[in-house]
Amino acid sequence: MTAEPVPVLVIGGSLVGLSTSVLLASHGIRHLLVERHRGTAIHPRAASFHQRTMEIFRSVGLQEAVEAAAQREFAQNGAIIAVDTLSGKELACFYRSFNQGVEGLSPTSRLFVTQIGLEPVLRQRARELGAELHYGTEVESLEQDYQGVNAVLRPRDGGPPRAVRARYVVAADGAHSVLRKQLGIEMQGRGSFADCMTIYFKADMRALIGSRNLSVVYVNQPRLLAFFRFSITGDAGFLAVFATFDQDGARNSRVGQDASAAYCAALVRAALGVGADFPVAIDDVQPWSATAATAAAFRKANVFLAGDAAHVMPPTGGFGGNTGVADAHNLAWKLALVIKGQAGASLLDTYESERKPLCELIVEQAYSRYIKRVDSSLLTTNLAPLLDDAAIELGSVYASGAILDASDGRRDDALLEDPHHPSGRPGTRVPHIMLRRGSTSVSTHDLPEYGFVLIAGAGGRAWTDAAKALAGEGAPLKAYRIARDGDLADPDGHFEAIAGIHADGALLLRPDGVIAWRVVGSRPDAGAQLHAVMSELTGRH
Repeated sequence: MTAEPVPVLVIGGSLVGLSTSVLLASHGIRHLLVERHRGTAIHPRAASFHQRTMEIFRSVGLQEAVEAAAQREFAQNGAIIAVDTLSGKELACFYRSFNQGVEGLSPTSRLFVTQIGLEPVLRQRARELGAELHYGTEVESLEQDYQGVNAVLRPRDGGPPRAVRARYVVAADGAHSVLRKQLGIEMQGRGSFADCMTIYFKADMRALIGSRNLSVVYVNQPRLLAFFRFSITGDAGFLAVFATFDQDGARNSRVGQDASAAYCAALVRAALGVGADFPVAIDDVQPWSATAATAAAFRKANVFLAGDAAHVMPPTGGFGGNTGVADAHNLAWKLALVIKGQAGASLLDTYESERKPLCELIVEQAYSRYIKRVDSSLLTTNLAPLLDDAAIELGSVYASGAILDASDGRRDDALLEDPHHPSGRPGTRVPHIMLRRGSTSVSTHDLPEYGFVLIAGAGGRAWTDAAKALAGEGAPLKAYRIARDGDLADPDGHFEAIAGIHADGALLLRPDGVIAWRVVGSRPDAGAQLHAVMSELTGRH
């Protein structure tokens, strides 16, 4: 077979694969996505989506569509609590409302939407942007050399195989990633620590829920550890069962071994706190393993791991899907600039150096939440102290060759900062500030598009002039000056103070909204300085 050339092959068409596809397509990068399943998700996984993820969806024009999908499935901004039973006593409250404490940190809000509701939205957007998606297609073989990857694809329902020659491959093929195993990349961490199952059921719980707006309900009983999510109508939901115990307190190490309808209905009734005559219909049961582990490497030559292929974690905290979307966001713009010839291949080395330390931290945070919220009987050796959710979601601090931080003295161990008190230093997400463009309100997060963005203070015309000159020479760079007579206005006058610059300083943002470089004030050689910075950041010296 003659191999068809394609810049990027994405393996996996679930949440992370589709997010990668949408992001690549938004950058104008031709790619091929293949997924062995014949369609998008059929089970409502990964229901919790954080502000950073919603900012990413906003950047590709999907905020309103995702919010609408969420509204169809769940009552939004509910509480996250722990109870002995749904009809019984409240034991703890983690959030009285899901967006508690993060209002104003982003142009978006946290929300709940399942992959059943979200993936069709992503799939449609990818197709609108020109992506080529093939479901019901398996990767029959994959071999790589120093220049790229050869793959043979075969439709599951018949038809001739297809050979492709990809420059790069993104492996988003899930927690049991076949490609990761073929590459010989091991998983490191806590490993699997609980056999669990999720019970999808129908029952009229409206009287039990009452007037409460409940997003997640943990159930902690002597004989049952689990959590609920309910449909917006209150007549269906799922119960994720972490562990059951016998009358003597002995742990059942294989929860999903008995998945009979009668047993599962009994577990649902026990969690609801109702009698044996309460009607419960079981729709489906899915066994799964609670695991906390990170891949030893996120890249091997021209193949990159993303999402569950790179890291797996328990659902406590809702970090899993969000972390995978963040992988896609970090990787897509780097692939795009390299493929377009606007950056050197060394830029791709920064994917692992930026994402792997953060992912290891988040995996441990999810494990710590599991121990503290769900099951304190499990191993607590070297248990990480709980960090603030908002810092995990919005406060990542990157360090790599794609960050120039020589003047800011970043500590090597500072992987997070408090987004309530942003520093504006290189490596951090640009703080959310509402600006004005004529009569339109825009967030600082709306400014990065498909290249770098320089944002200067009121007296920073030298920096914007230098940026526009570089853009005229082909650099992927836009520039804005924030002033009364500038490109953007700052009605509240907060930008310079929050960004940590003087009026004649500037921030340089990457396409993912991360601050790549900061200059506090003016320099006599603005043009030469910015040229050198862009050359170093893009690996094109």
